[in-house]
Amino acid sequence: MQETTLPEIRPPIRHWPAQDLTGTDFDPVLSELMSEGPVTRVQLPNGEGWAWLVTRYDDVRAVTNDPRFSRAAVMDRQVTRLAPHFIPDRDAVGFLDPPDHTRLRRSVAGAFTAKGVERVRLKARAVLDELVDELLRGGPPADLTAAVLGPFPIAVICELMGVPAGDRHGMHVWTQVILSSAHGKEVSERAKREMAAYFSDLIGLRENSTGQDVTSLLGAAVGRGEITLEEAVGLAVLLQIGGEAVTANSGQMFYLLLTRPGLLERLRARPGIRPRAIDELLRYIPHRNAVGLSRIALEDVVIAGVRIRAGDPVYVSYLAANRDPDVFPDPESIDLSRHPNPHVAFGFGPHYCPGGMLARLEEELLMDALLDRVPGLRLAVPPDQVPFRKGALIRGPEALPVTW
Repeated sequence: MQETTLPEIRPPIRHWPAQDLTGTDFDPVLSELMSEGPVTRVQLPNGEGWAWLVTRYDDVRAVTNDPRFSRAAVMDRQVTRLAPHFIPDRDAVGFLDPPDHTRLRRSVAGAFTAKGVERVRLKARAVLDELVDELLRGGPPADLTAAVLGPFPIAVICELMGVPAGDRHGMHVWTQVILSSAHGKEVSERAKREMAAYFSDLIGLRENSTGQDVTSLLGAAVGRGEITLEEAVGLAVLLQIGGEAVTANSGQMFYLLLTRPGLLERLRARPGIRPRAIDELLRYIPHRNAVGLSRIALEDVVIAGVRIRAGDPVYVSYLAANRDPDVFPDPESIDLSRHPNPHVAFGFGPHYCPGGMLARLEEELLMDALLDRVPGLRLAVPPDQVPFRKGALIRGPEALPVTW
């Protein structure tokens, strides 16, 4: 008798539009995809074809830590994606696999250790104190994003990167264009090229530097022949862009707290619970639209009973993983005492965000400064009148009108 092979049943392809979501509402399309199964298929607004989407916590961690799923292979494919342009370039750390990825990250590891992050704590606190002083002198009402939440992370990441103060505004403008899908591919790509050219010059000038900022570390590594200038520039661009994501995350955090006065008062009255609360807020807030960078399966792999074929593109959703009820009981609730809280807001595996420790430091400093120094802080407009960014890859309020 001749054997017959049953056709492989694949889930339908779901179109995932780029929605301009407001507030801290969870993406309804992602909610539907999570309910349809741990592994589904999606088509995003740009690129070509479809991709697998993995949403369950354990599966997300498995994929992101599995060398059979390659970031480097993405560059040879027109994978379906949210943005009209690739955010990192070829040879950037975002599109490298180990061991090249490991080699490149090692060159700047010292800047992102606990000691490296502590190096900027005093400077960061001083910058923040000045911003809050200016906020209080100006009096209410004020735009908290423009006054504090925007300039603070820019100053901190530029300090860590070694970008001179006079160049910070230009960095901010480039970053906003790169992190937007509203300007089109050509404009975003030009901004990315301009930022890369800037870092190429800056790193080139620091090949003999003994400084501990990121561009000095990269310059020294290039000078020793450990990494190429192209690799150094790609990593610098990605770190600079990632550093400004704190603005959007902080905006969502404070929007959430200012629309839930009970949470705000608890944090104001009990400073000791703030570090744990920040982790819970990082778990809860939907910090981005859709998904980030994809991977390509290098061989057939079975995930949650679904066979992913060699060559298939795969996305993971950290937002979905952070709402997995098997790991986070009652995931739709904000539990400031949640422990343990193994969230993946900063990713997982080799591509775990190197700036996670720095982002936590900034959030703690912001929470302490604004809750302790501006005790009457509250929204100056109804919550539904707070404008949120449109066409942005990273979600957050465009402005946060407050009074006190």
